[in-house]
Amino acid sequence: MGLDDRNRPLYMISIAAELAGVHPQTLRSYEQKGLVTPRRTSGNTRMYSQADIDRLNLINELTSEGINLAGVTRILDLQSRLDERESEVEDLHGRVRRLADRVRELENRATVGAIVHVSPARRLP
Repeated sequence: MGLDDRNRPLYMISIAAELAGVHPQTLRSYEQKGLVTPRRTSGNTRMYSQADIDRLNLINELTSEGINLAGVTRILDLQSRLDERESEVEDLHGRVRRLADRVRELENRATVGAIVHVSPARRLP
């Protein structure tokens, strides 16, 4: 499942609550606290994606381990920041690979150019 598919709103609140194993009022409370942000239809119906369900499952796991919602919020914020940094590092690795390829290409051109442009005095008879 691609990232776009995971973020596509699919489930109304009753289904999302059932999938996450919580009461719909809990989902409303989580939304109010900023723990989850479902999309809204033009009729203002909450719609949850698979990514939202995964996030809700993580919230449930953390709270069942005794972490309060303030702690969960902090953990989710740190996880989001970590994900952003990992993405930036991946982008930088790609740039470094492209630059290294370009340097090799330029070095190869310089080597070929040096071989082709050997002065007549250095050529063998």
